[in-house]
Parts: sequence; structure tokens; C-alpha cells
Amino acid sequence: MNPTNTIFAVKRLIGRRFSDLTVQSDLKLWPFKVITGPGDKPKISVRFKGEDKIFAPEEISSMVLMKMKETAESYAGSKIKNVVVTVPAYFNDAQRQATKDAGRIAGLNVMGILDEPTAAALAYGFGNERNSGIRTKVLVFDLGGGTFDVSLLAINDGVFEVKAIAGDTHLGGEDFDSRMVKHFIDEFRRKHGKDISGNPRALSRLRIACERAKRMLSTTACTTVEVDCLFEGIDLDSSITQARFEELNVALFRSCLETVKRCIQDAGTTKESINVVVLVGGSTRIPKVQQLLQDYFNGKELCKGINPDEAVAYGATLQAAKLSGQGSKDIQSLVLVDVTPLSLGIETEGNTFTVLIPRNTPIPVKKDKIFTTTVDFQSALAIKVFEGERARTEDNNLLGQFKLTGILHALRGVPVVNVRFEIDADGILHVTAEDISTSVKQHMTLINVDRLTTEEIDRMIEDAERFKAEDETHMRKIHAKNKLENFAYELRNAVKEKKVCKSVTRVHRRYIKDAVKLVIKWLNPKELHSEHVYEKKMDELKRDCFPHIAKIYQHCGVNLGDTNDIFARLRGLLRIDHITQKPKIEEYESEMSD
Repeated sequence: MNPTNTIFAVKRLIGRRFSDLTVQSDLKLWPFKVITGPGDKPKISVRFKGEDKIFAPEEISSMVLMKMKETAESYAGSKIKNVVVTVPAYFNDAQRQATKDAGRIAGLNVMGILDEPTAAALAYGFGNERNSGIRTKVLVFDLGGGTFDVSLLAINDGVFEVKAIAGDTHLGGEDFDSRMVKHFIDEFRRKHGKDISGNPRALSRLRIACERAKRMLSTTACTTVEVDCLFEGIDLDSSITQARFEELNVALFRSCLETVKRCIQDAGTTKESINVVVLVGGSTRIPKVQQLLQDYFNGKELCKGINPDEAVAYGATLQAAKLSGQGSKDIQSLVLVDVTPLSLGIETEGNTFTVLIPRNTPIPVKKDKIFTTTVDFQSALAIKVFEGERARTEDNNLLGQFKLTGILHALRGVPVVNVRFEIDADGILHVTAEDISTSVKQHMTLINVDRLTTEEIDRMIEDAERFKAEDETHMRKIHAKNKLENFAYELRNAVKEKKVCKSVTRVHRRYIKDAVKLVIKWLNPKELHSEHVYEKKMDELKRDCFPHIAKIYQHCGVNLGDTNDIFARLRGLLRIDHITQKPKIEEYESEMSD
């Protein structure tokens, strides 16, 4: 399984339902197994240490975060606890909440969540537009491995104001790979009459080869795709041209332009007013994508001055420095005004979607709206929260629901209920309902149907700690085994027969060689003992061999001294003719009986 593809896939699963059409579509080409869990949540089934294990997408994401944390700690030389996490701009509330859960499972304090194109704009603007004094309109075109976002920002003297965002959480390099995978599945079927679409291992190996070919086609006109023994002993040996790759994906490339047009339209501006187009994400290296985008902007030179793979991380670093109060004055004076990606509201009579916060509203934001009952003497009011742009709730995405109970017992239309939507700086939605008629406030926090429960998160945190402890224990075993093995082989090499060595040392060398031989035989490569067992074996080997090493030193007229350089000195001593006499037979027998 390709770890890169797996990360992209998990990013697409997080905060989604198993029954989503996009999830069902992806299942056909993913080289791993996804099953449905409680509440229609997708779960990933893997083989781990000989057992079938089930993981939530948040758990897999947390493993990635933990690995990144370890890498960063190793580089920085200090512990890391607080982080800023970036997400696609079009991530909904459920996906943002799930991302925060993943950070919590990884043992991190997520200080903030930042949209990826906004982070890239920070990276660009901080270095290029910081003190220009000119209001610059920047369009960030962020086409990554699994998602696609477009953001239009106005940058002026450290103020980054997001005007509009648009995107697709299901469009990226993963989809380009999938089109190529399907192409070669069809070709393999035509050539050999074999269908590999149901073989996860073959699909995984083919996807890796296709991803490699995609990267090559960004710089060359043609490349080969070779996979040895792809299926039933049959090799795949084919080629694909840049033109063919573009033909397979041209519809997806053009859909990117439609998203750009929608973003510009939502911002109430024109493409001619855009000053800079910044490319972010590895998939923007595809020549056809660059060509279509440049043609749309009438030949405008695209900004490639920032690393498309690092821009988002750099922007997140700037935001983290600001939130933690570190960095220069310029960093602390940064002002970021983000917007909501989708309209948010509740369901009212007739399954109507009533919007409280329209899309592209600057955040943080707080909006209130008054509602009432539709039935006489109604005792509870159901609050169903949706996001989307359609008139009917059934065409939008349900985020969560709760009931407001204990409202005024009166005729329909009499109770007055205030519903408040509040979005914080991380883009997380909080919903409360208050019965004004009874003068009693009843705050109800939105319980997202897709979020992990507290119990689930606690269990995953425990699992993460347990797996971490298991990994550390395993590494200690490996280290102890390697230490013993290295010691044994060093000792064996040190006492190898030397032509110039006199037989006075031969008895002691024989003891050492026999002891080492038994230890090497005992070290089974397929069996792993506890750290204590290896340490005990090491002590036994030293106890058996060191007296004979001391005797060799004694015969050579040298003190044993520091054992750290024992092997180097032993090799040197056995190369020198220190002794001119052969031992008597009684000395030999005496040594053997000691």
C-alpha cells in the first residue's frame, strides 16, 4: 500500500458517511478495505500483527500527526504540544471537528485550524506584499493530492482578507491517478483477458506505478509503466504519453476552471482585476493545468515563486507564531479575515432550508434568528442544522440536530425561540437555542452526528498510547538483540586464527569461539525475546569469555583495562608474536578445567 495515497484517501474519508456517493465511488479503486461502522461512519480494516484491526479515519490521521510530531521534535530538539492544523477550505463542520479530534488523539493541542489556500496566501503575502502599501488581489489555486480549493484574497499592509472561496473536497491528484489506473486495468483486460479490479494487491502496485508515471509526465512527453508479476505471474509493460494522460483527465482539469470562475463571481469581481495567481499543491505541476489556467487569465504569468509543497506549512507556521505570541512585530501584526465556505441554516416547515449565515460571510461571526412553533401546545422544538446552497434540506448536508424541550405551553406562533449560529476563528460552528417566552435560557450545543463520542476519543487516545508503548517496547527488544548480535560477531572476528599467533592463545580463543557460536545459533531471526532475555544472554557471554580474554592479555603482558576498546586491542595483540614458547600439555589441561 502506498502511504501517500493512503493519506489522501483518509483525508477524503474523515468526517464523511460511508453511504456518501463519493465514498462509494472511491471504494472501487482503493487498495484497502473500508467498512461501515455505527452511525454510518466509515471504518478502515487492516491486518495488524496477524489480527484484523478496525480504525476510524481520525485514528489514521492521528498516526500521521504523531509521526510528524516525532519528526518535528527530533529536528527542533524539544517537545511539541501546540499546533496549527490546515484543512481544505471546503471542509465542512463535521470534517473540521474530526480533524480536531485527530489532533487530540495524537496528544496535540490544536490552537487553530487554518484553510490551506489561506495559509498559502499568508506564505506569499508575508514575503511579497508585506510593506508594499498597495491593495493586491491574490487568487490561490490549490490543487493537491486529494482536494482542490480556490481562494480570492485582498492583501494590504499585513491584512489578509478572504473575499471568497470555492472548491471540491473530492478532486486532486488521487483522481488523476485513478483515471490512469482504470486505463491500465482496461488495457490489461484487453491484452490478457484478466480483470485485476478485484485484487487489492495488484491495484496497490498499479496505483504506485501510475503515480510515479504522473510525476514523470510533468517533465517528459512519454514514460513507461512497468509492474513485474502484476497478476497471476503476468507483467505489465506499457507506456503512456503526456497527451494521453491529459486526454484521460481533461474533464477534471476543466472542472477546476469552473471552480475558479465561481470563486471570482462570488467575490463580485472580474478576472482582469486579479493581480497575482499563486499555484499551490503538487498537482499544479501538471503542464496542462498550468496552460488552461494561464489561458483563462489571458496569458498572465502564474506565480511559481513559492514551493507548492511547502507554502501551506509555511503559512501555518506564521499563524502558529502569531497565536503563540512569538516571532517578529510583522508576524504579530498580521490580521486574517476568513469566510465561511457554505451557507448554514436550519430546517423549517415544509423541509425548507432557512439560511442564517450565507456562504462567504467573514468569520468569526454570530447570527441570531427568531423562530416559533407550528403546532398548538408544542412542548419541544427540533433544531436540524444543515449546510449547502439548495432550497430543500434533503438536497443539503445534515450537520447535526438536537431538541429544545420545555418551551412555553401555548398556541402555535406564540412561543419565541431565538436560534444563534456562531462560528469561531477555526471555522467551527456552535449552535444554541433560547426560549425567550419563558425568560429561561436553555443553551443547547450542537451534537454533530458525524463526530466521535467522548468515549470513542478517549478509547482512541488509550489505543494510541498503547501502540506507542508497544512500539517502544519492540524497539528496545530490537536494540538489545542487535547489541548482543554485534558484540558476538565483534568477538568472533577479534579471535579469528592469525598465522603469526602462537598456540599459547589457541586454548582461550577456542573457548571464546565456541561460546560465540552457541549465542549466534541461539539468535533466531524469526523470534524476538524480551529485552531482559537479551541482556541476560549478554551477561552470560561476557562472563564466559572475559576470563579467557584476560588470560590472552596476561600472556601478552598487557592489562585488560577499559573494555570499550577490547576488540581493537585484542585484534592487535593477536597479530603480535609476544610469546615464543608453546604451552605444556598440563597447562592446556589446566586451562580446560578452569
